[in-house]
Amino acid sequence: MKNLKRWEDIHTDGINRLSARAHYISYPSREAAEMDAVDNSHYYQNLNGTWKFTFLEAPEYWPDGFYQDDLDTKGWDDIVVPGNWQLQGYGKMHYSDLWYNFPIIPPRVPTDNPTGIYRREFELDRSLEGEQLIIRFNGVDSACELYVNGEFAGYSKGARIQAEFDITGLCRQGKNTLTVRVFQWSDGTYLEDQDMWWLSGIFRDVELYARPTSGLYDYTVNTEFDSNWEDATLTVSAQLTGQRGQTIAYELIDPEGKQVFVEENNAVEPFSKYVTAPMKWSAEQPNLYHLYMTVKEDDRIIEVIHQHVGFRSIVMNGDTFLVNGVAIKLKGVNRHDYNPRTGRVVTNEEIERDIKTMKQNNINAIRTAHYPNSHFLYDLCDQYGMYVIDETDLECHGFELTGKYDWISNDPEWETAHVSRLERMIERDKNHPCIIMWSLGNESSFGHNFRAMAKRAKEMDPTRLVHYEGDREAEVTDVYSTMYTWLERHDDRLTMDKVIEKTKKPHILCEYAHAMGNGPGNLKEYQDLFYKYDKLQGGFIWEWFDHGIETVTEDGTVYYRYGGDFGDDPTNGNFCIDGLIMPDGTPSPSLYEYKKVIEPVQTDSVEIEKGIFRLINRYDFLSLDHLELTCSLYEDDKLLESFTVNLPKLVGRETAELQLPVGQDIEKISGANYYFVFSYTLNQDTPWAAKGHELANASFVLPGKEKLPKVYGDGDLQVTKEGALLTVSGTEFTVTFDCVKGVLKQVTRNGKVQIEKGPQFNFWRAPIDNDMYLLTDYRTKYFMHLGHEIVEDINYELKDGVFEWHTDALYGTTNSSWYYQLQYQYRIYPDGDIVCTVDGIASGMKENAPVMIPRLGLHLQLNHDFVQTEWRGRGPGESYVDSKQANHLGVYSKTVDELFTNYVKPQENGNRSDCDWVSFTDHDTNGLIFIANDTFNFSASHYEVSDLELAKHTVDLTKRDYVVLNLDYKQNGLGSNSCGQDQLEKYRCKFEDFNLKFRISSFNCEKTTAVELGCEQC
Repeated sequence: MKNLKRWEDIHTDGINRLSARAHYISYPSREAAEMDAVDNSHYYQNLNGTWKFTFLEAPEYWPDGFYQDDLDTKGWDDIVVPGNWQLQGYGKMHYSDLWYNFPIIPPRVPTDNPTGIYRREFELDRSLEGEQLIIRFNGVDSACELYVNGEFAGYSKGARIQAEFDITGLCRQGKNTLTVRVFQWSDGTYLEDQDMWWLSGIFRDVELYARPTSGLYDYTVNTEFDSNWEDATLTVSAQLTGQRGQTIAYELIDPEGKQVFVEENNAVEPFSKYVTAPMKWSAEQPNLYHLYMTVKEDDRIIEVIHQHVGFRSIVMNGDTFLVNGVAIKLKGVNRHDYNPRTGRVVTNEEIERDIKTMKQNNINAIRTAHYPNSHFLYDLCDQYGMYVIDETDLECHGFELTGKYDWISNDPEWETAHVSRLERMIERDKNHPCIIMWSLGNESSFGHNFRAMAKRAKEMDPTRLVHYEGDREAEVTDVYSTMYTWLERHDDRLTMDKVIEKTKKPHILCEYAHAMGNGPGNLKEYQDLFYKYDKLQGGFIWEWFDHGIETVTEDGTVYYRYGGDFGDDPTNGNFCIDGLIMPDGTPSPSLYEYKKVIEPVQTDSVEIEKGIFRLINRYDFLSLDHLELTCSLYEDDKLLESFTVNLPKLVGRETAELQLPVGQDIEKISGANYYFVFSYTLNQDTPWAAKGHELANASFVLPGKEKLPKVYGDGDLQVTKEGALLTVSGTEFTVTFDCVKGVLKQVTRNGKVQIEKGPQFNFWRAPIDNDMYLLTDYRTKYFMHLGHEIVEDINYELKDGVFEWHTDALYGTTNSSWYYQLQYQYRIYPDGDIVCTVDGIASGMKENAPVMIPRLGLHLQLNHDFVQTEWRGRGPGESYVDSKQANHLGVYSKTVDELFTNYVKPQENGNRSDCDWVSFTDHDTNGLIFIANDTFNFSASHYEVSDLELAKHTVDLTKRDYVVLNLDYKQNGLGSNSCGQDQLEKYRCKFEDFNLKFRISSFNCEKTTAVELGCEQC
């Protein structure tokens, strides 16, 4: 190609950039090193803050001499560094999953190439004799040129890994000028096509520091256990800038502060030391030793380096990999550096918050999707205990759509571009015990360059595993990695059972269970498989964060925008809203479900009436000594007793039985439910959670006494008909029916309307993100959202003091040949109780019906005052048939507002499953209870299905002046089919016969409770 620009030249990986090395701090003394604060190093300036800035449509539009020392920048703007310029008013916001935003003509990029020129001054207040002054850019997207005092200092690309430049010879004491030109597009962009917002600029810290030229340039620390996993060898390989007879004193301090050894060695010789029975590092027990390396020249201290050391080894063992001798289970998440206000600019405190939240929710592993994260993350993972798959900043997903997915990944001309990114990552992060695998990248096909990367990874670091999902046959990788592999499907594509049969290497799901919107389902089924087979070593949920962009309306309401909200085209819309936590850090219900599924103690009932339970320690290494078990016995909402139980001595992965006194002596009330609840909490403070934090739980229903028969009150009913309306009246109540539509229209008590619209059959729900591939058929083939009811017959009678109403109807959708035969029956008793029965018979041309129906149930409208709910069933959070492990059976109460889950993109939410009654009360003493003959699902909100379906954002929702109530015989599972397994067969709501029966009773809260009423039969 002719006239390639610097930022298009694949053979120019960097100019004057220092060779990659570990990220560490050099201190002038042992005392300074112990304080471990960068301000105590030899010399340090953080160059973050306000810089001068000018924004250009293309690099060639630069102001003449933009890098000159004496340039007048009074007309330039101010910009914050670190920052992404799109979030500071420059350029265009754009989200896409896989498309490149320009023609695929590698290595060419558009002439219209947004470019930012950054400029600032810094003061150098000391001589640099015997020292090297280095400027470090921790992240610049996508490529940059550096100028110091008007002189070209260097060039770098590779957006998400550090770049260092020696600027000693370009600086002077006093005032200095620094200019950085940043290009949005470069040839490197072809390797940076990750699923995330396209964001540009200097987005990580810019640092200026000095290091002694007689000191270490780099070093590598390794630990290796013996064959018994008891004793270990610590090795350190040091690299000097220049050899001058230096020595290094190595001192190791254990986690309790005791000195293990101190030895002095010739600096150029590798250091090796046998350590007897060191405390091991794992995600469960992150024991960190302190290694002090004191570099001396002629007995003069040149520098001291403080390095954390974790004793852990990783080895292959047939079809498993072992960490410290155990085939661990990864209970992980994929994580981006992300902030809803600043984009990819994240602070140490934000990362620490993420990791603490993960630990509190039983997560033990992170995949740095899909690039090396901020260097703070790795220190924190070492400290708190988190396994890490460190991933190269490499994704070429857009090539998949060209029909030549391996266009550049199999082109040797691009080998340096690929391998360099891997090398720089390994060198920066190699001394972190948390890292157990080097990942070659993501979704970039396979070929020559990945073989070269794998080879180089093993040359540089044979102590860790190599990962890459795109190596579909695990030719060069140590683990067989797949994405979104289904548990069951109806074609011949890969499923987990085939993985189990096929692989001869350990397997992980590097992505699964797409946490987009309401979902995912099926988490338990995956985890059960991981536990069943040693070779299945876990997986990583996609993903941690919803990547919404915080937006504030004129009235101060906060909501979050996503792809397409900025005019970006093409875009994948809200596909970036796919996390276990929402943009503001609020846990999504899916996080609680995941926490439960991967909990460290599994409790099973053996013989509940004898109080015999089985405990399984799901830790890989830890015993249960750090936990306290509290057992509580409830009678519905009443706590009968609670006591602490001594846990058996269980080491990692052991099982034991536990016998407890399970309420044999209590006198049970008819109709009440009895629940035995286990709660495993921390018995002491940890760095990531306080004493009392719950890590695991379980709930069991004890056999009780049958419900009491309902005794109906006395009184006379009056039946009147006026036009199309029929009214049944009793003492202080009326029930109105529509004789044309055959529906219960309204229920009034004491002059107040309680039910504003009676039960009507419904099988549509507001689509969830995991329904996305069903929606075209749902809307244009089955017209599921366009239901029609045809009344065939209505009859009613007042007999023996009870009014009975029957409606026979047909219910189908537009242009459908399949339909339901419905029979509604209402029995109204003299005290105002209403027993409703709905039978549905699947009819017509059943073969034309969809394989799944969103729901089978009834829709009602209640008076807007009925905003306090109480129910007996699963709670306290929302639950669905394939996502309910985190919600136990019991009695719970919330307001209607609290039942609502405020997903970034509104959709079906708030369902409570396995309920046998639900009540609604107002602010006075009025109550309304729905008691099931068996069980139902219910949801209640201030929004109709159509409101949720039409809204793009939460701010688009306007509350109705009534409460929307859904009582469902069944609701379809959630699945994960926005990207992954659809609803499993056993969790599907199908076109099938159904029966739903329940009683509606009004009550006075001062005279009785919903719990008491719930003990009576329907």
